Amino acid sequence: MTEKTRSGFVTFVGRPNVGKSTLTNALVGEKIAIISDKPQTTRRAIRGIVNRPDGQLVIVDTPGIHKPRTLLGERLNDLVEQVLGDVDVIGFCVPATEKVGPGDRRIAASLDGYPRAKKIAIVTKTDAAGRDEITERLIEVDALREDWAAVIPLSALTRDQLEVLSDEIIRLLPKGPALYPEGITTDESEEDRIAEIIREAALDGVRDELPHSIAVVVDDIAPREDGSLTDVHASIVVERDSQKAIIIGHKGSRLRDVGARARGGIEELLGVRVFLGLHVKVAKEWQRDPKQLGRLGF
Repeated sequence: MTEKTRSGFVTFVGRPNVGKSTLTNALVGEKIAIISDKPQTTRRAIRGIVNRPDGQLVIVDTPGIHKPRTLLGERLNDLVEQVLGDVDVIGFCVPATEKVGPGDRRIAASLDGYPRAKKIAIVTKTDAAGRDEITERLIEVDALREDWAAVIPLSALTRDQLEVLSDEIIRLLPKGPALYPEGITTDESEEDRIAEIIREAALDGVRDELPHSIAVVVDDIAPREDGSLTDVHASIVVERDSQKAIIIGHKGSRLRDVGARARGGIEELLGVRVFLGLHVKVAKEWQRDPKQLGRLGF
């Protein structure tokens, strides 16, 4: 990359479930952030790196901004605030399928606290909305702030208008060389990515409060001597014995399903066949316990 290139950090904000992680994955061209229909699925600042001839975007995927009910929730909101203070561009996301509400207005107004960053409004999920609905959403979103550098409707699923967003972000970034070597798509460790693949599989089909209570710790990754398999051992952590029973399922059926789903993703990531050993542990009320949160990496 020459001195004509641009590089910098961008993050997408919005209520939980507006499509931020799906958008991140679509721009990177690889799955680096897990997807779930459960709110607050993203729990860390995950960096996805987009290399282009004219520059490099570093996308920081963050948790959705929400009213916290636990210490974990407070720490996730603090993480978002920290990221917002450091990025060059903030993309504010609203789904085309839902009217702009009080939560959207609150988040849009809160962007006043980050004067350094350029702001883009993004209407997501246009593939699931009609033309009139998209037009209505664009008008609502445009009215939220006077300083939008652009207002862009798009679908991460069909990739419609994705290049338009990418071009616009690059245009707004400072001039400078690449921040990461070419060929790298994320700075997430292998261990962290494996833990997230397992958590995504565990989230599938669970209801109510359980999604928030699930954490995953990778205990060991070791290739076998004959090179036939790599052994991965991990613990799924929940808060109560009743939740442990739900994750395990009748005679272990649900845990086997979680393992089967996760193993495919891990094999794709590592490029080798994997034996996956999963154990379910109870850490009482870990979302509210500073020591437990620290052990689980929050």
